[in-house]
Amino acid sequence: MKSVITIGRQYGSGGREVGQKLAAKYGVSYYDKELLSAASEKSGIAVDMFERHDEKYISSFLYSLVAGAYGENGLPMDHKIFLEQLRTIKDLADKGPCVIIGRCADYALRDYDNAIHIYLHGNTEKRVERAVEAYGVDSAKAAEIVVKTDKQRASYYNFYTGRKWGDIQNYDLTIDSAMLGIDNTVKLIMDFVEMVEKSR
Repeated sequence: MKSVITIGRQYGSGGREVGQKLAAKYGVSYYDKELLSAASEKSGIAVDMFERHDEKYISSFLYSLVAGAYGENGLPMDHKIFLEQLRTIKDLADKGPCVIIGRCADYALRDYDNAIHIYLHGNTEKRVERAVEAYGVDSAKAAEIVVKTDKQRASYYNFYTGRKWGDIQNYDLTIDSAMLGIDNTVKLIMDFVEMVEKSR
């Protein structure tokens, strides 16, 4: 594989497992939470700041003012963290083929000819089941967590990119992973990547 694969995903759609299996099969690097550590190391900003803002838009002018959450050049800290993540994503992609999960990577690499952007989704009921069975989420709270997490990811993505999270125009391939299952989703992505790379 010569490509960088980005995976956007609804909560409970198995993005992490799909990404890990793809990276293992291709023998390339995998970045999910690892991206936060890399961005922290590169920027000098504490990793817990990246974790606190991870795919969550929680800022406002008033919040930043009260919290004193401003970085260099008067930028709100959450904006600075987003920009550092984007730089890190580009740096990782420049090093060679890899798999990157979430964090607006499709937007960061929108001008990269070797990037392939995937979006995983599925019906809410199946994603709730996966949240309980695979992630260990409390069954009484799972539906609420699925909806809340999706809203957080959408708000974060929409605010920082000016695009709409989940819009098919932002991706090269969208897959109902809840219908196909993890292994079939991995196979479909690999078949797609092979076809794309042959056509380039």
